[in-house]
Amino acid sequence: MSEKSFEKSLAELEKIVEKMEEGGLSLSESLSLFENGVKLARFLREELDKAEKKIAILLKDEQGGVTEEPFSLSDEDGEKGDSESEENPSSGSDEGLPF
Repeated sequence: MSEKSFEKSLAELEKIVEKMEEGGLSLSESLSLFENGVKLARFLREELDKAEKKIAILLKDEQGGVTEEPFSLSDEDGEKGDSESEENPSSGSDEGLPF
């Protein structure tokens, strides 16, 4: 069996969902697609869990602790909700920094 990739598995799952949403499948075909979809979904969940664990390791501080912060798209755009740290970048507080 060839190595699965996250992207190929996700694309395959999307195709299965489209086929099932179209309808017109026999019960046997539907069950087969559903079973394959469940297997793909489990694989994708495992891959996401692995990636999350790797990220947590990369973000550990010197004491081994990880500070969880919610992901926000506004951070990517340069908009930060913490205006105090923006106004005074040399405040000496390294709290929340991954390194």
